Amino acid sequence: MTFKGKPPLALKVLNRPTNPTVHINYEDERSEVSKNGVNKNTVQNVCGCIIVFLHHIWIRCVVNPGTQWVVRKTEQNQMASWNSIPLEITYRVFGWIAFFCWAVGGYPQVILNFRRKSVVGLNFDFVVLNLTKHSSYLIYNATLYFSSTVQNQYLEKYGFQQMIPVALNDVIFSAHAVLLTIVGLFQIAIYERGAQRVSKISIAIVGAAWFMAGVCFFIALPTHSWLWLISIFNSIQVFMTLIKYIPQALMNFMRKSTTGFSIGGILFDFSGGVTNFSQMAVQSIDQGSWVNLYGNVGKTMISLISIFFDLIFMAQHYLLYSSNRALIPPPKSSKEVEPLVKSSSDHLENV
Repeated sequence: MTFKGKPPLALKVLNRPTNPTVHINYEDERSEVSKNGVNKNTVQNVCGCIIVFLHHIWIRCVVNPGTQWVVRKTEQNQMASWNSIPLEITYRVFGWIAFFCWAVGGYPQVILNFRRKSVVGLNFDFVVLNLTKHSSYLIYNATLYFSSTVQNQYLEKYGFQQMIPVALNDVIFSAHAVLLTIVGLFQIAIYERGAQRVSKISIAIVGAAWFMAGVCFFIALPTHSWLWLISIFNSIQVFMTLIKYIPQALMNFMRKSTTGFSIGGILFDFSGGVTNFSQMAVQSIDQGSWVNLYGNVGKTMISLISIFFDLIFMAQHYLLYSSNRALIPPPKSSKEVEPLVKSSSDHLENV
């Protein structure tokens, strides 16, 4: 058989030396011969694939029946599954324990404020920064959990054999935490707060964080870089987690007391941090990879940072200032209501 011009691609492949090991990839229910330069966009090359495939059948069944076949299934668009059912159950149990501890952990402070009808002793900067932290974390978790587009971008970056590192309990926790923090801000507005006010430093930090997030949104919009965008929100929540505890710890140190700041919430927060990190460790053990720890660095960091500061608060409450605790602080000598926002220079003077 003769051909005018260039011979068909299929015959070029047929004329190559026969490899006793045949590799065939299956992707999206279509056969594809690897490393043969087949262009799937043309009818000629599709026919070539069919001819080559029949040629391999001929080699396998007639010419060399001892040929070994190596068939690989492409992992694209398929997330990894659990290898161990007990580890999967442990993962989910740890996740919901962490959710319960972190969700319930906000109620002791709210209940204490309600019983005292006062928020004296609770640092307002802590609450304001906490709202931005939980809001950013909610955006990250909800987007990565519900958006298939962002999930595909995540798998393309970290590998299709990896698992999405956000569970349903992470989304529910974030939404619940945002609502509970808003309740805390409402209590700050209506209850006795003494000379405490929100510092302008905290307001500037929160404003800068949301401004940066807005700029990043318009940067990501043309290229649909949504994974990069939510990673910015994840970075914001990590930064807020890192700094939000500092005003409260400094306030306790200046007052030499933890009165007005609920230790119950800290104990729940500590338990949530430990179980949350344990949940991610279990997933890594099952998958034989630590990618999810740095693939979701936000979840990893909030656990470690929370544990660190919770240990500081527990030391302040039970060791350093245990003799200075009181259920109800002394009543104010003046009924004057102080403004809620103050300058940073006056913040430490009035603590």
